[in-house]
Amino acid sequence: MSITSPPSTQPEEDQPGPQPVPQEISAGRASLYRGFGPLLRRLHFYAGILVAPFLILVALTGLAYAFTPQIDQVAYHDQLHVNTVGTTRLPLSQQVAAAQQVVPAGTLAAIHPAAAPDATTKVEFSLPELGDKQRTVYLDPYTGQVRGLLTTWSGATPITTWLDQMHANLNLGDTGRLYSELAASWLWVLVLGGLILWWRQQRGTRTARRLLLPETTAGKGVRRTRSLHATAGIWLALMLLFLSATGLTWSQHAGAKFDLLSATLNSDNIPLTTGLGATGPSAGDSKHHGSGGTTRTQADLDAIAASVETSRLSGPVTITPADEPGHAWTVAQTDNTWPVHRDKIAVHPHTGQIIDTVRWADQPPLAKLTTFGIQAHMGVLFGFANQIALALVAAGLIVTIGWGYRMWWQRRPTRHSHRYRLGTPPPRGTWRHLPIPALVITALAALAVGWAVPILGWTLLGFLILDAALALARHAQSHPATAQEPK
Repeated sequence: MSITSPPSTQPEEDQPGPQPVPQEISAGRASLYRGFGPLLRRLHFYAGILVAPFLILVALTGLAYAFTPQIDQVAYHDQLHVNTVGTTRLPLSQQVAAAQQVVPAGTLAAIHPAAAPDATTKVEFSLPELGDKQRTVYLDPYTGQVRGLLTTWSGATPITTWLDQMHANLNLGDTGRLYSELAASWLWVLVLGGLILWWRQQRGTRTARRLLLPETTAGKGVRRTRSLHATAGIWLALMLLFLSATGLTWSQHAGAKFDLLSATLNSDNIPLTTGLGATGPSAGDSKHHGSGGTTRTQADLDAIAASVETSRLSGPVTITPADEPGHAWTVAQTDNTWPVHRDKIAVHPHTGQIIDTVRWADQPPLAKLTTFGIQAHMGVLFGFANQIALALVAAGLIVTIGWGYRMWWQRRPTRHSHRYRLGTPPPRGTWRHLPIPALVITALAALAVGWAVPILGWTLLGFLILDAALALARHAQSHPATAQEPK
């Protein structure tokens, strides 16, 4: 069921209708050319219009989140830094005891010893009323003076937490996560589809100059806008595909499929063995050295700190109590800037004996790549250069979308018909030109992608149903039933 396009003031070359098959294409490929091209153009047209607002939100919130390290330094300077760098730090047990006095009802959740001479030590406590967040005490490691108290999430400050959740789910919880997954799911489709369309557009005159640089000789119409939109997309394509892929790895639905694939390929992170066995004092014993108050497990914090020195874990580390009695505490490097350091050790809570060690170098390649991708996506892996790159990509994506909407606006009909007042879509029904084998392969590929990226699959199905319903409605309006005269 095809659509008859209304008259438009745009030049014929800019109309989105069927294009003639170039003579250089063989007859065997002609049906593929007539089918895939318009089909892809229609998909790109509608997906661009409907998904672009979500992409703009993702770009804006991601742009803000990329610079949270600098924002934190300004907003929380007093909490993150000491006034005077001393010569000798207090034992870790005394630091934690000082923090516990500030949150006496809290359960020790994690300790982040000062990672730099002018940095504070961060001690996190869980409280029932905070849910998955923590109350974090910032204190001077040289004097034990409390520098501040904040409600954090996985060590992130309130501002960073708010921007992170804004980027991930618009601060709407699990329901809001659908917006970012929708954007990430469609981004790669839009990018790859746009690249193919621009490649086809340049057939016969295809050169690196015409593909990579906008047409400076074009006027101010849709041809020039399309050139700007397409060439900007080419320059951004690699990074956009990277951001789409890495964003999907920890999304709600596609992320679950990725985890399944990783487990199938035995590429999960090597787990740390924390069981203490039946001999020796357990993590649940009452022995206690200076941790104060109510902790999840009582331990000799100074012995654990000594094990960090013994194992040569450099850079920032996080010390985490055992989840249950009979298990070791864990100490993990959290240096995510290149070159990454993420070694882990399991430490006996009373003797400081190292029970198990997992080196970052021994992790499976896919697990490493996933970590690298996530940290680069967050703007951490390559430091400030990483942040600048993300900012340029986010700004470029917003501008490219703006040119896409401008092209859509320039193509709108301006006379005779109000049927397509928002622009003429590429014709439907072009899939009929596809050979049966190609149609079957396309359908199977769509099903596979829909399984791997469920949000993409469901929204694509919804689009097809809506498109078919609109086609039926317009067909009924164009061909009203005529009542027959009685004989």
